[in-house]
Amino acid sequence: MKSLIALAVFACLTSSLLAQAPRVFPEGTSPNDARLQAPKDLNGFFPFKVPATLDAWEKHATDLRQRILVANGLWPMPDKTPLNAVIHGKITRPGFTVEKVYFESVPGLYVTGLLFRPDNIPAGKQVPAVLSPHGHGGRLMDLGEKGVLKQIEEGGEKFADSGRFPKVARCATLARLGAVVFLYDMMGYADNSQLSRELTHGFKKQRPDFEDKESWGLFSAQAEMRLQSVFGIQTWNSIRALDFLEALPDTDPKRLGVTGGSGGGTQTIILCAIDPRPIVAFPNGMVSSSMQGGCTCENASLLRIGTGNVELAALFAPKPQGMTSANDWTKEMLIEGKGFPELQKLYGLYGKKNNVFCADLRHFHHNYNYVTRELMYTLFNKELGLGHKEPIVEKDFKRLTPEEHEVWNSKHPEPKGGDAFEKKLMGQLADESDYLLAAMTAEKRQATSKAAWNIMIGETIPAANDVQVTDHKLKQKSTGSELPLTEIAGKKPNATTVIWVDGRGKSSLYQDNGKLNIQVQCLIDSGNRVISADLFQQGEFLADGKPLTETAIVKNPRESAAYTHGYNHSVFALRTQDVLSLITYAKTSSKGGKIYLIGSHGAAAIVAAASALAGDAVDKLVIISDGFRFANITNYRDPNFIPGAVKYGDLPGLLNLSSSLQVWLGGENPKLFKAAQAEYKNNGGSLTVQNNGNLEAAIKWLSK
Repeated sequence: MKSLIALAVFACLTSSLLAQAPRVFPEGTSPNDARLQAPKDLNGFFPFKVPATLDAWEKHATDLRQRILVANGLWPMPDKTPLNAVIHGKITRPGFTVEKVYFESVPGLYVTGLLFRPDNIPAGKQVPAVLSPHGHGGRLMDLGEKGVLKQIEEGGEKFADSGRFPKVARCATLARLGAVVFLYDMMGYADNSQLSRELTHGFKKQRPDFEDKESWGLFSAQAEMRLQSVFGIQTWNSIRALDFLEALPDTDPKRLGVTGGSGGGTQTIILCAIDPRPIVAFPNGMVSSSMQGGCTCENASLLRIGTGNVELAALFAPKPQGMTSANDWTKEMLIEGKGFPELQKLYGLYGKKNNVFCADLRHFHHNYNYVTRELMYTLFNKELGLGHKEPIVEKDFKRLTPEEHEVWNSKHPEPKGGDAFEKKLMGQLADESDYLLAAMTAEKRQATSKAAWNIMIGETIPAANDVQVTDHKLKQKSTGSELPLTEIAGKKPNATTVIWVDGRGKSSLYQDNGKLNIQVQCLIDSGNRVISADLFQQGEFLADGKPLTETAIVKNPRESAAYTHGYNHSVFALRTQDVLSLITYAKTSSKGGKIYLIGSHGAAAIVAAASALAGDAVDKLVIISDGFRFANITNYRDPNFIPGAVKYGDLPGLLNLSSSLQVWLGGENPKLFKAAQAEYKNNGGSLTVQNNGNLEAAIKWLSK
């Protein structure tokens, strides 16, 4: 039998069939694919559609939290190293005290801030605690003499002294009410200067010197492919700040609240979405279905694809939270379909509709002013059990001098930062992530990585009724995709369908003279059906016929990948989705026949990703990688760029997610895949690795 198969393979490799490469769409036109529209940016519309049932929401909420964790580089969650916290420099004001704080969120990276305490906590008593991220302007944002007088005239502030520093004022008042409050610095502000404000909040241009795969910096393709971002580091700092706060001897870990405005509102939303410890929140100024956060520090790749701040704030439900609508991007929050009515509806699924409120303060511009703070005090007074008589009224206090608020001094010297520190930190974080994944069992590592890839790609294999083919056009209703399809029936009855995926598109089925590619002819002569398509931005998608070399980005002039990839799937992800659509079509049209998948000439990683997410829909897999690695990408506009790819094992790690299949891998050193071959064997699959990338050898293997 084997000799007959060998003869058949030899015969098909020496024959060919005259055929012309078919074009599906008329010359000069392209597919009517919804994904060709301009990419969504942070100023788009981000509605929250409330699920019909609580069960549906809870399932969706689990997926959303996983997305947040992946986007922040916290999947899996890093180990919590010792904080080594230092508290010093206590000063006193009427009703409260202030101390300076610094601790290490990871070894060598310091979080700084001010700790406010009531001045009369009885010995041994634990009181509520509030974490206060400050947002842009810094914790000591000063309105100035003229600025605060204007605010007083408009009714936004009451006091000329303490009102100049509204972020300090809210912490001082909460401390007077009986809570311990930690006001901590965003990176680049006040005493948190190891990574500069110019970098963390003002990044504009890519830096070639920070792009090497052995030593890289923030905002580089290398960092993005490891899901390292300012946003993610700040989220981790917030988690560790909550660790610091709840571990204090005079705080009650069961009565924790979080509140911040503007950029601090963004941090409040995210922390409260993923950390179960806070019981009340007031994320002000950023719960909106409009602008999602304009700073580089408020954006992370993968974070808001298919979601937005209103829905992310809903993850805190049914716990109490408040916010305001001001004359800024939050001004439409109270309108049906624009945010708050949907939050109320979601809370209503829990029977807690009154646990969320949004005050109409549209007569004020973007703020966390005295009027807004009073609303927060009332909420926190009730939910944290502060027991203060209402109404709550702020009192004036003498503002802090530089000597009283600066964390670093001669006894507490400022740690080194700068370019070398930045690169060292990126390497340190990558090593920690690699260690966590390597320390897992093979089964857990596969589950963790596959869950991440599901988010990175955006879907698994689509349902049969979501995919249809008409006039050689493969359409997926849920995504609006439309692909030019080529389908060639085998010469003999055979239930096997071979999906041919190539970096050049479906034209790769044919030679320059119009005849079928000799390897394709072999498959046809053996009775296999072969299907192929131009994936997104291949072949008929391209007006000039030239391969895509640089992907589209949003119009934002700052060259941060997160402005595009935080709201849109990468071209690599969209092409992988297309292969998943092909798999669904192959399964439904072959009536249960076997499915073989081939990826070559730049499509190896796409096919590997599709196979990993397709479950048992694929029977055999051929990948000719020619040594491709995501880690060699140096431009976030590369068509093969996808955030997270290196963090989750690069191409070898992706291949391990198909270890239950029979896989032929070409263009790789077999010695590098010994461990992988053992894992394949343990999972019931097989991995054949060859140095050459010969498609003829792969076709022979497929025919066995």
